[in-house]
Amino acid sequence: MTAQPTAQPTRTASPADPQPPGDTDAVLRIRDLRVDFDGPHGPAPAVRGVDLTLHRGEVLGLVGESGSGKSTVALAAMGLLPDTARTTGSVTLGGTELVGATDAALSALRGRRIGMVFQDPLSALTPVHRVGDQIAEAIRTHHHVPRAHARRRAVELLDLVGIPDPAARAAAYPHEFSGGMRQRALIAMAIANEPEVLLADEPTTALDVTVQAQVLDVLRTAQRATGAALLLVSHDLGVIAGMADRVAVLYAGRVVEAGPAAELFATPRMPYTMGLLGAVPRLDEEEDGGEGASSTRAEDLSTRPRRTPLIPIPGSPPAPYELPAGCAFAPRCPLADDACRTAEPALLPVGAGRAAESQHAACVQADRIAERGLTATDVYPQPAPFAAGSVPTPAPDPDEPAAVLKVSALAKTFPVFKGGAFRRRVGSVYAVDGVELDLRRGETLGLVGESGSGKSTALMEILGLTAPEGGTVEVLGQDTRSLDRAARKRLRGEVQIVFQDPLSSLDPRLPVGEIIAEPLRAQGADRAHIAARVPELLRLVGLSPEHADRYPHAFSGGQRQRIGIARALSVEPRLLVLDEPVSALDVSVQAGILNLLAELRAALGLSYLFVSHDLSVVRHIADRVSVMYLGRTVEHGPVERVFGAPRHPYTRALLSAVPLPDPVRERHRERILLAGDPPSPTQRPTGCGFRGRCPLYAALSPTRDADRRARCEREAPALTPTGPERAAAACHFTDQP
Repeated sequence: MTAQPTAQPTRTASPADPQPPGDTDAVLRIRDLRVDFDGPHGPAPAVRGVDLTLHRGEVLGLVGESGSGKSTVALAAMGLLPDTARTTGSVTLGGTELVGATDAALSALRGRRIGMVFQDPLSALTPVHRVGDQIAEAIRTHHHVPRAHARRRAVELLDLVGIPDPAARAAAYPHEFSGGMRQRALIAMAIANEPEVLLADEPTTALDVTVQAQVLDVLRTAQRATGAALLLVSHDLGVIAGMADRVAVLYAGRVVEAGPAAELFATPRMPYTMGLLGAVPRLDEEEDGGEGASSTRAEDLSTRPRRTPLIPIPGSPPAPYELPAGCAFAPRCPLADDACRTAEPALLPVGAGRAAESQHAACVQADRIAERGLTATDVYPQPAPFAAGSVPTPAPDPDEPAAVLKVSALAKTFPVFKGGAFRRRVGSVYAVDGVELDLRRGETLGLVGESGSGKSTALMEILGLTAPEGGTVEVLGQDTRSLDRAARKRLRGEVQIVFQDPLSSLDPRLPVGEIIAEPLRAQGADRAHIAARVPELLRLVGLSPEHADRYPHAFSGGQRQRIGIARALSVEPRLLVLDEPVSALDVSVQAGILNLLAELRAALGLSYLFVSHDLSVVRHIADRVSVMYLGRTVEHGPVERVFGAPRHPYTRALLSAVPLPDPVRERHRERILLAGDPPSPTQRPTGCGFRGRCPLYAALSPTRDADRRARCEREAPALTPTGPERAAAACHFTDQP
């Protein structure tokens, strides 16, 4: 699956493209694909000798960190690379060569024999044309059929991919679709002409976990309906585990490991693959401490069992124009020796069979890993915690309240206006409509929910430290309704935030030292204190004090997020709000940041309000979790209790949609696919706001369960205790399985 193998003294060469026996059903062959981009340092190799074979009806997963060449391979196969790219090698679709083909020849194949589902559906759809017309155009481009026939076919395709009321939706524009519906429409367009090959480039990256589950289900349906082969590009190992038959792992433009999905996930033989899997937080992870771990009271954090740290891969991928001699992964690999740095290893079979269909790895240590049964924890030593006393820990204040943050019945609306010169208010957006939060000293509280559930609005209301529109907000025992200007300024030093995108949250015109010092100046710190504090903070987050004079663009994504954390910690806050702090990072970088946050919390006695759409991350880092839906808290409690035995049907659906990086377990899990999208926040629902998507409500009989249905329709459920440790759920039927 990569460059042709070169002879090595200790290993037997085998075909460079590992594949199942029977090559007659191969529909897409990629041989020695190389892609160079013009750059300031000369040609930069993005893809270096990739070999892939895609068979009819199978799913081949392509994984790797950002910059590994995944998307470049897919775009090269479609002939969609920019003019700055130079492509060599061979890409054959059936017997047709695509590399070097004219634009006219490629246009005749795109959409008819090979289709593509892009990462961002909004930019892939033309905003000024109706969705149905765009699908019909894809049909009429390759088939001489009447316009009416193409439109009927477009409606059929929208129905196939699960768009509700497809005839009406076909007449809508892309901006009138939700993100999940746009991605489904893009899939409908890709399969309109029943292509032989589908290329899906990160098709679920920007989607909520529930919508992701729907889109993946639609992708499976579309593949079965057309019999197409699917090349699935994704950074999400859980998605690949649930979808792929075979997997190819890319690093620095080469395939470094490949094989059947079940084997590769169970027994990775390349240290890079082992590192990727070890860095993934898992929804089904176990805590240290055995069976009694989940019974630990939330208030007793000193005895709470500690979760096993994630295993980050050290360092960063090399720049394309600075590839090292030998194995490109050697500078980051704990097992690397002189042989690794001498020559780049070929992709060869490992394991007992050494057959063409077996697992392959481009690593001179692969046989050693297989023979000794090494795991990720054997290859990558677990990060050591901070030594006691190595970090200045503030002395606990006996007068400090146990509750760091308490939010009750929080409400926030935004006006909806109509008209131009004479605007008038015609309604309201109920962004937050009954949020309950309770965060104790030293805890991490996870806040989860789909996009539009009100998480960010709730954060802004809390961080504003002003009187809320409705409800109460108490921060460190102080009611924000009674704060004067001086008290509010003092309290701002106790509450800091780490933003989602580390690059956009750092001023590119200032050196890092100035960025970190900014909150200190705002709180009136003197120069001597600032000069001593900045190096201390850089060391605290794992950076060097010498980095203080560099600018943000000189750092990697993970390093920039560490700078953001250092800035937030500069004024010694007691509450740190983390707004999707790892969503923009590769999984290996994400692991390092999550480990850092866990250590800082333990060392500094911090409390975290951690907002994330990734429930696996929340499961790993949080002590308690609060689930939001349509502006309201629908369930909260200890993570072990809420994730282990959820009582609200929305929480159950969220958890069932989270993919596990384990092909065997992932493919035998029960899925709860929610119907449709959340209702509009401009309409305040009567009764339960979740009932339109609720599987429990849908299962109630209109005759036998009329009273229960009426209760859901008329009575909004209140948060009802469901057990000890402050666990509660807002559902009339929390006793239902």
